[in-house]
Amino acid sequence: MKNFKELSERETLALAISLEEEDERVYADFFEGLRQDFGGSAAVFDSMRKEESEHRRRLIELYRQKFGEHIPLVRRQDVKGFVQRTPVWLVRPLGLDTVRKQASAIEVETRRFYEQAAARAQDASIRQLLDDLAQEERAHENRALELTEENLRPDVKEDEDKARRRLFVLQIVQPGLAGLMDGSVSTLAPVFAAAMATTSSWDAFLVGMAASLGAGISMGFAEALSDDGSLTGRGHPWARGLICGLMTALGGIGHTLPFLVPEFRLALGIAMAVVLVELGIITWVRHRFMDTPVFSAALQVGLGGALVFITGILIGKS
Repeated sequence: MKNFKELSERETLALAISLEEEDERVYADFFEGLRQDFGGSAAVFDSMRKEESEHRRRLIELYRQKFGEHIPLVRRQDVKGFVQRTPVWLVRPLGLDTVRKQASAIEVETRRFYEQAAARAQDASIRQLLDDLAQEERAHENRALELTEENLRPDVKEDEDKARRRLFVLQIVQPGLAGLMDGSVSTLAPVFAAAMATTSSWDAFLVGMAASLGAGISMGFAEALSDDGSLTGRGHPWARGLICGLMTALGGIGHTLPFLVPEFRLALGIAMAVVLVELGIITWVRHRFMDTPVFSAALQVGLGGALVFITGILIGKS
């Protein structure tokens, strides 16, 4: 690995060509990863890709004039001082904010490279081109803002907001809601059956914790193994599994914790109140994110919860 100051002008131009080629390919991947859900922002990165391609063409043209046809392989990882890039362009689905931050970091690094390279260049034409490219990279962030205003018309921005919301619902809300519903409803029967059968707060607490944690683990693995998200756009399977599992456990633990109160009747009353709160939260989430009418959501959730609750009570008293 060489120090930047040790590079000759030939090697500096070769490195610049390599950097522009890499940046062009990164922006092409950004475009490909965003175009389905964020078409307007994808157009921004496609325009930036074309600019990087033009930079590379100008560098190659000058290199040929000065040093001939063979361009030595000099990569960013071969020179000290460059920051290791996180390959966010390989992640699917791509996060829009993450991509924009990465693009900004790329432009800052490339601009600094051109400024330092221009300051060291002895050949006038090489110094001129490197300085020109430094100025263009400095303006690239402003250019990106101009491209955003040009490509992201109000209707396009609205579409992208809808796409962002759709991805949030698919990747976060749906697995979380499925877990919360399962944990809040399915654990009602064992918890209240144990409570009515034993009239012991501690026994009900133990059964509730076992049911909640077991359901959380089961639901987490079931969600993670359901699909890899590549075709459905539902995100990383283990992230979904973690969300679903945690919400399942949380839903069951909510009405289990009141049984830490030693007085059984008081604990039972608090647990019932918590159940009503849980069902209310589920109703709100279904209405807010799944566009389910409030009455319909409340009826569905309330009916399901009531049936499971009554089942637990009947079994516990039998």
